[in-house]
Amino acid sequence: MSELHKFIFDGLPVRGMLVRLTGAWQEILQRRAGAGGYPDEVLRLLGEMTAAGVLMQGSIKFNGALTLQILGDGPVKLAVAEVQPDLNLRATATVTGEVLAGSTLSQLVNVGNQGKCAITLEPKSRLPGQQAYQGVVPLYGDQREKLESLGEVLGHYMLQSEQLDTKLILAADSQVAAGLLIQRLPVKGQGNLEGRSERDANEDQIGLNEAYLRIALLAQTLTPAELLGLDAETVLHRLFWQESLVRFEPLTPAFACSCSRERVASMLRSLGAGEVEGIIAERGSVGVGCEFCGAQYAFDPVDATQLFVGGATPPPPQTMQ
Repeated sequence: MSELHKFIFDGLPVRGMLVRLTGAWQEILQRRAGAGGYPDEVLRLLGEMTAAGVLMQGSIKFNGALTLQILGDGPVKLAVAEVQPDLNLRATATVTGEVLAGSTLSQLVNVGNQGKCAITLEPKSRLPGQQAYQGVVPLYGDQREKLESLGEVLGHYMLQSEQLDTKLILAADSQVAAGLLIQRLPVKGQGNLEGRSERDANEDQIGLNEAYLRIALLAQTLTPAELLGLDAETVLHRLFWQESLVRFEPLTPAFACSCSRERVASMLRSLGAGEVEGIIAERGSVGVGCEFCGAQYAFDPVDATQLFVGGATPPPPQTMQ
């Protein structure tokens, strides 16, 4: 079973999360199997993105979808992982070029230094005039060096956008997509409060900084093989056996796709009657496939006509998986 474990370090402004996606991740790959699957390097990137998406969704209080995208200028043009507030998730990648064995992140998506990582928060129920929030970060560091770790890219993003120091360790193979997040939390009550001097407050802050750095260094010792091969209890014990952890009840991420015939019908209406009629004349029907789950939606000439009659949605015929 896929699980997300949340915990805090007792007495310290540091929290952590550990995610292991098993069944949910394998279903994503099985849905892709009919299209030939992904090269190992793309599979690893998409798995890391999916695990990171769960960790990021789990770290915010937001009633809406979190979508993590990488828009590339290499053989991987687009990779997307979407996670809902209930941790239902889906992911897909578009590969248009040759992926060489052992390709790095830059070789996959940032050949000409034009690759970008975007995080979008889409409210579940938008208020009038409300827009989705999107943050975009390039795939290079402060010194313009190319980043070869998705964890580094997202840590850089969190520091820029949220001013939160974040350590992300990610790994994926054909069986498991997993990740560990360690994050420093803001400390309330700084300064001369309750008789504490500025010097005392500074010393307290130094101690808290050292505590976060110690925990982040411990997290960094986790290898991909350990992250993928060990259960959550073993990982947390090996890393933080000297720390006092407060654990919360595990959550269960699951694969789910939000595509539907109604959504496809709405998309076809947006193309306009002329465009849809042209496709019908050329092909005899309109077929639309979901890139996430592989579902196929077919609209024959009668269905297509009904799309533009009073805005009605044609009755759902059988959907092929």
